[in-house]
Amino acid sequence: MPLPSPRELLRRVYLPWARIPRGRTIELAGRGTTYVTDTPGPDRDAPTIVLLHALGCTGLLTWYPAVEPLSRRFRVVTLDQRWHGQGIDSPEFSLYDCADDVAALLDVLELERAVVGGYSMGGVVAQRVWRQHPERVQGLVLAATSDRFRLNLAEQVFFAGMGATMLGTRSVSRSRTAVRAARSAARALSLEPSDIHDWAMHEFRSTSPWAVGQALAALGRHHSRPWLGRIDVPTAVVVTGRDHVIPPARQHALARAIPGATVHDVDGGHAACVLEAEKFVPAFVEAATTVHARRRDISREVS
Repeated sequence: MPLPSPRELLRRVYLPWARIPRGRTIELAGRGTTYVTDTPGPDRDAPTIVLLHALGCTGLLTWYPAVEPLSRRFRVVTLDQRWHGQGIDSPEFSLYDCADDVAALLDVLELERAVVGGYSMGGVVAQRVWRQHPERVQGLVLAATSDRFRLNLAEQVFFAGMGATMLGTRSVSRSRTAVRAARSAARALSLEPSDIHDWAMHEFRSTSPWAVGQALAALGRHHSRPWLGRIDVPTAVVVTGRDHVIPPARQHALARAIPGATVHDVDGGHAACVLEAEKFVPAFVEAATTVHARRRDISREVS
């Protein structure tokens, strides 16, 4: 059976209870501009969670079903990561730079620390945020993600080939004419769409295929297993149990490698964040709430 097209997939996106928050373009000092949404929590003292999106998506396309439910407990921040949507336009794509961007955004928002949540690629970046800026991270919520990707011959061949292809197209990527046009269209789009499917398609198309290729190559070089055992903040791992992109066994292995990590299972595939949001969102909210409660308990023990 052939795989459904992006348009066919996005026909399933309609969620009448989900609201799309308004956002704004923010300058990260010395780094570039990105698109950010910042949804208030229930009160001024609500903890903040920064949400990092999946490969080939945008902050809102991955997280819009979860924003309102999370905002009942958290201040909720999303951003477009480098080369995705209206994210930073840089000469190269680097997971290290993506992690530094999160710390720079916290500076702009005048936040000392936050819980960092990530889905798929966003989960990898979230790991790196702790690695590079541990003092800024209150806790981690890692969903549908892994600690590494080069675990079998098929993956090694895929990522090696992707890396070689990207080296060959680097001069093309630096021109970025196509992505500038896509981003201009995205900026012109109202965030109060009359048709959620059209909005989702615009978000999907705002990231170019070669940008996805660069990010894939970077993911192929990622390997956090040597230092996962040193993560010292409350962590929750949301496992998508019918995931054919990142097998559940690998997601469970990630959880076992992080001291004290809790596991929250979802009976869904790799696109569960939107296509099976009715299952994924409650599990993610539970995971985030657990991380915050554990952080609060640790703070009481220290004081």
